Amino acid sequence: MPLNIGDPAPDFSLPDANGNLVKLADLKGQRVVLYFYPRDNTPGCTKEACAFRDSYAEFQDREVVILGVSTDDAKSHEKFATKYNLPFPLLIDAEGAVAAAYDSYGLKKFMGKEYMGITRNTFVIGPDGRIEKIYKKVKPEAHVAEVLANL
Repeated sequence: MPLNIGDPAPDFSLPDANGNLVKLADLKGQRVVLYFYPRDNTPGCTKEACAFRDSYAEFQDREVVILGVSTDDAKSHEKFATKYNLPFPLLIDAEGAVAAAYDSYGLKKFMGKEYMGITRNTFVIGPDGRIEKIYKKVKPEAHVAEVLANL
């Protein structure tokens, strides 16, 4: 079932590139921007990650936690984060289970081929653990400014 604004955010516990476990339950009381992206080091994903990086101080000023999620492994996340100086955790959702819980994983098509993958969606989770805002199939260029404007 698709998630709606006001729904409780599905709980999760995922490792970051350093093996630290990030649990949504531990972030209760804080606002969280949870963004799902298809792949490290691809043009759109790089634009989106760098936009979050470039606006990171503004998110921190508003006491907002940023978490990126993809199915890439720790080595890929580490290289991506290091290459672009990303100051926020990239979480490993190897099987896409958390993305699926957030209606962000499913059948995709590219150049005539079908495959399972992550859809570029973002969720703002309020301090009460409920979904405050949902952005579906976002365009990387203007997305971060839109999220900031709506906080």
